[in-house]
Amino acid sequence: MNLITTVLLITITLSTILAMVSFWLPQMTPDAEKLSPYECGFDPLGSARLPFSLRFFLIAILFLLFDLEIALLLPLPWGDQLLSPVNTFLWATAVLALLTLGLIYEWTQGGLEWAE
Repeated sequence: MNLITTVLLITITLSTILAMVSFWLPQMTPDAEKLSPYECGFDPLGSARLPFSLRFFLIAILFLLFDLEIALLLPLPWGDQLLSPVNTFLWATAVLALLTLGLIYEWTQGGLEWAE
């Protein structure tokens, strides 16, 4: 057998053994405490299904957007070793300008203000 077949065989065998042990090992004795929706020791005060504010999702999406911006601009220092580093600089500037314009638009529309 070659190396790839051996590694696949060991992986499948180990995964099967661990899956079977995980079904037999835990103790399945539920009691009233485990079946209750809260295990923290106090009764819930209100409904757990209150809707989130739309502003919360807006701030979360803006955070993800600027986090992606960092991921897009991370290879920028290596872009100066390409044949045309000016082209890399122009694309990075275009991405930053677009995100800056979007941020200014959200700011002027009041989308970043948490309380009304």
